[in-house]
Amino acid sequence: MDNRADRIRSALAAQFAPVRVEVVDDSAKHAGHAGAAPGGQTHYSVLLVSEIFTGMNRVARSRAVHAALEAEFSGGLHALALTLRAPSEVG
Repeated sequence: MDNRADRIRSALAAQFAPVRVEVVDDSAKHAGHAGAAPGGQTHYSVLLVSEIFTGMNRVARSRAVHAALEAEFSGGLHALALTLRAPSEVG
C-alpha cells in the first residue's frame, strides 16, 4: 500500500478489531511546520472505537496505538491526533 492512511487503517484494524475507524490526512494543515514533508502523509487525525479500550486509561490507549503504528513513525509519520473510545463511550 502506497497510501499511509490506508496502511494506518489496516494496522489499526488488525490490532484492535475496531467497531469504527476513521483516518484523516491533516498534513496540508501543517505545511511548513516541524515534521511536515512536501509530499504530505505526515500528520493524521484518527478516530478509533474498539472493545479493546474497555478498562484502559487514556495514556494506555495512546501507547497501544503508537506501538501498533511504530513502523509508520519510523517511516515518516510525524503526528497523530487521537480520539480513542470503547463502544460504551460512544453516544
